[in-house]
Amino acid sequence: MSQAIRLRRVLIATLILTATMTTFPVGAALAAQVSEGSLRTASTSTKVCPVEWRKGSFYVKKLIRCSAHFYGVNADKALYIANRESHFRPKAYNDSSCAKGIYQHLCVYWPGRAKTYGFRDWSAFNARANIMVTIRMVKKHGWAPWGG
Repeated sequence: MSQAIRLRRVLIATLILTATMTTFPVGAALAAQVSEGSLRTASTSTKVCPVEWRKGSFYVKKLIRCSAHFYGVNADKALYIANRESHFRPKAYNDSSCAKGIYQHLCVYWPGRAKTYGFRDWSAFNARANIMVTIRMVKKHGWAPWGG
């Protein structure tokens, strides 16, 4: 009987590992890069959270959740602030302040922030760039620029 129990445990562990690897394949690939010491900023732009945000707000939220979990930021707060700032609209724009994108980065600050966090020459209207730059900024400095 103990042989059957051990076999079941091994089978369950294998299923869980397989499900995790297929659900989060980028995490495994990124972990391999980190262990090799070859993690580059450029990989952040395309390999972390490969969610097609152009399909709509559901996917924008999915990208926010994924990047928040990846960088260890509170996903609920990230979603709350994105909703407050732009209602998850990548093309959101504020004429009076020249704020752009999901997290409403001011035009004057965006180029420097994008460059610092690995998205040089990317538009603030690109949801992937806007979200990743914001989440990485928050990881380092907190939510203070967004009043949090």
